[in-house]
Amino acid sequence: MVQTPILALLLADLLGLLLLIPAGLFALQVLRHWDPSSGHARQLRLEKRTHLVAAILGLVFLAQLLALPLFVHAVDRMALQIVGAMCAVGTLNANPWGLPALLLRIGLFFLAAAWLLMHRMDRRAPDYPLIRAKYGLVLLILPLAVVTAGTQLAFFLQLDPDVITSCCGSLFSQDSESVAAHMAGLPALPTMIALYGTIGLALAAAGVYLRWRRGLLLFGTLAALSFPVAIAAIVAFLSLYVYEHPLHHCPFCLLQPEYGRIGYALYLPLFVATALGIGLAFTSAFAQREGLRAVLARAAPPLVVAAATGLALFAALTAWLSWQSNLILLGY
Repeated sequence: MVQTPILALLLADLLGLLLLIPAGLFALQVLRHWDPSSGHARQLRLEKRTHLVAAILGLVFLAQLLALPLFVHAVDRMALQIVGAMCAVGTLNANPWGLPALLLRIGLFFLAAAWLLMHRMDRRAPDYPLIRAKYGLVLLILPLAVVTAGTQLAFFLQLDPDVITSCCGSLFSQDSESVAAHMAGLPALPTMIALYGTIGLALAAAGVYLRWRRGLLLFGTLAALSFPVAIAAIVAFLSLYVYEHPLHHCPFCLLQPEYGRIGYALYLPLFVATALGIGLAFTSAFAQREGLRAVLARAAPPLVVAAATGLALFAALTAWLSWQSNLILLGY
């Protein structure tokens, strides 16, 4: 089953690995030998090469950001060709590699975004305070990229349009023992409290940081924590309100035209806010370094505002969708 999006994803992974592997070897040199106070020829070579390697990594990680929505689009479109599939969930269930490939793609998306944000901060500081941290992150991303590429390749190679797959209803059924089924079984009210409580705490932490320039790590952590809570909320109660059906928990059907593609309006601010939160959390762990402290004072506030805005938009849209629905989940 060969399609243009699949070829683009496979080619992006292949080219990305061809560039990431030598970048990983360079990262080992940086971690072992980087010494900005040294005038040694080796240090000068590292300083010259790091600009080129960082530019290449920037392109590779930007491609990884684009690969996630392309992957979701590809599996959603292929649902029309697979027997039993109604949406992307049916395609992902067509073989054992589908859901792991999606989860790995999401993890790679967030780590790539964190690296790009760290690199942006590092370039603004005169002493490169994050050089070791960001190349250490490269060594974490490299094996994840290898596993992601291999899992995705196995998923696409084993797709068979003649094999009957299961629709989203079976994945989120109470009879299933999957994590998705457990999320679908979460009670609505406690999940609502967890969602709005977590986002509320994140917004409060953002306010504290913007007012007193304290708690950036706390805000980043809460913004990152909001993501799994938000996904659980979408599965547990928001999808029911959108579909106005007490048993339809699928988070992918929100992307379908019959529901106004409302999922794009939900997921875009959520993913942006989470990516910024994770990047700020990673960066703030090194905030005590002199050069970075001044950069964060200038660059972090607008990023905090952007992340907080994304969380607020997600919460507001979630509340509106729940309020205007004809389905009643909570008693009076």
